[in-house]
Amino acid sequence: MTLFSRFSDHIAAALDRLVASGSLPDGLDRRAISVEPPRDPAHGDVATNAAMVLAKPAGTNPRSLAELLVAELGALPEVIEASIAGPGFINLRVADDSWRDELALIHGEGGDYGRSTMGEGRRVNVEYVSANPTGPMHVGHCRGAVVGDALAALLEYAGHQVIREYYVNDAGAQVDVLARSVHMRYREALGEDIGAIPEGLYPGDYLKPVGERLATDHGDRFVGASESEWLALFRTVAVAAMMDMIRADLAKLGIHHDLFASEAELQAEGKPAAAEKWLREHGLVYDGMLEAPKGETPEDWEPVELPLFRSTQFGDDQDRPIKKSDGSWTYFGADLAYHFQKSQNADELIDIWGADHAGTVKRIKAAVAALTDGKTRFDVKLVQMVRLLKNGEPFKMSKRAGNFVTLADIVDEVGKDAVRFTMLTRKADAQMDFDFAKVVEASRDNPVWYLQYAHARISRLRQKAADAGIALPDPAPARLNDHELGLVKLLAQFPRMVEAAASAREPHRIAFYLADVAASFHAWYNLGNDEPEARIVLANDPELTATRLYLADGIGQVIRNGLHLMGVEALEEMV
Repeated sequence: MTLFSRFSDHIAAALDRLVASGSLPDGLDRRAISVEPPRDPAHGDVATNAAMVLAKPAGTNPRSLAELLVAELGALPEVIEASIAGPGFINLRVADDSWRDELALIHGEGGDYGRSTMGEGRRVNVEYVSANPTGPMHVGHCRGAVVGDALAALLEYAGHQVIREYYVNDAGAQVDVLARSVHMRYREALGEDIGAIPEGLYPGDYLKPVGERLATDHGDRFVGASESEWLALFRTVAVAAMMDMIRADLAKLGIHHDLFASEAELQAEGKPAAAEKWLREHGLVYDGMLEAPKGETPEDWEPVELPLFRSTQFGDDQDRPIKKSDGSWTYFGADLAYHFQKSQNADELIDIWGADHAGTVKRIKAAVAALTDGKTRFDVKLVQMVRLLKNGEPFKMSKRAGNFVTLADIVDEVGKDAVRFTMLTRKADAQMDFDFAKVVEASRDNPVWYLQYAHARISRLRQKAADAGIALPDPAPARLNDHELGLVKLLAQFPRMVEAAASAREPHRIAFYLADVAASFHAWYNLGNDEPEARIVLANDPELTATRLYLADGIGQVIRNGLHLMGVEALEEMV
């Protein structure tokens, strides 16, 4: 049990004693109580808002309740000072031995330090990437892929059962365009001079192998055939080939999904019709007319009766059609059915979308609220685009795909770890610059390098100590000074950070935290440059060396655990 979780239990036990003594009424809602470090370390080590949260429902004032709690908590053996700040916040100062115990816990739990049961085994479906299967992954998909994958790992570490899902948009006009583009490459493979690819078709050379395969399998059978004879076949073959390519691109980033859901299969199985039936039975779909477009009305616009979802009941600004006038499903109608399907197998849903889909968020949230009777938590994380730079200037790479920079191009240029970590150094909904020179720069200005360098330094310290015959102490050492205990206090925040990041669905918080850990480690390490006695490895003091090495190894463990969540390797040495 970590220090902060232990103090959560201490506070809960103190509240139970106050209830038993009649000082507090029973049955108070304690969910809003927080246990965390004070904003100002000078105020202590642990702070709680318990008195502020419970005073009003308990019919008392916060300070009076805080005085009761301080009396209880101040009696704990590991608390050396308990005080009240402001109107009722409680600050606790903890004995040094408690921090040494926390460092021992980091060593004892290893890769599980920071793992949480917060999720209580709830099933969470995280749908991310879901790029149209019309070509290779490009830079526009890269950031969402990394954010979704890191979030899935974070939620799993925090005690959720996670389903990593990819929604294959293999129905609709874009896959018909793909099939027609492949048909041109098929004819080209059979020796025809097809000239320039017509506007509106996909021009990339990545379709040539698909055309060649079809030419090998079918000869010239479909060269002069009508589109109705080959469209379905070419669509199926092309989508399968594109998905193989997409899986390979994602694998370069270390990303693998558990489930690939097909829109075409969803429609073939009648899922949208079933969702419509359910919604009609519950009065949430009706036949009505759309309002005329705002502003100047097109001359050819005519009011058409369509099945409309009552999204205004759930905060949307207008009701939304789920079918087009030709009877085919709108994107919203298909998405509605898809989310209905996902909700059957998960307690919570999370979608990772590009920021260009922001206008759809309100209506799809309304649909999920309706279809699940509000019981399924549904979050949409919007991811902003990435601007490619080199040394601060716009950078244009060779575009093997025809008209865009591929994800594979970027990974091949700078490596998986640099891509993944950099994509998590900003909030997902903030604009990002990806500078090819900066992300491989060997300097403290490059956060992934600085972090991996910290871990490599720690590995080198272990080797240096081993060469001197110095082993890690057991039990945990007592010779940690105040500065070094401050490092332990920073490490002790990792379990809290995992839970906070998982609760907020914000994996970038882990990157920010690790950057602080790396900077603190390097500052500690560099003390020895000016003060020889502050060096971590001291040949003339094996006991102090072992103590400091024990701390360094704990820092390395937390770095490894955090990097694991981000899908980044903790390097043992830097090239």
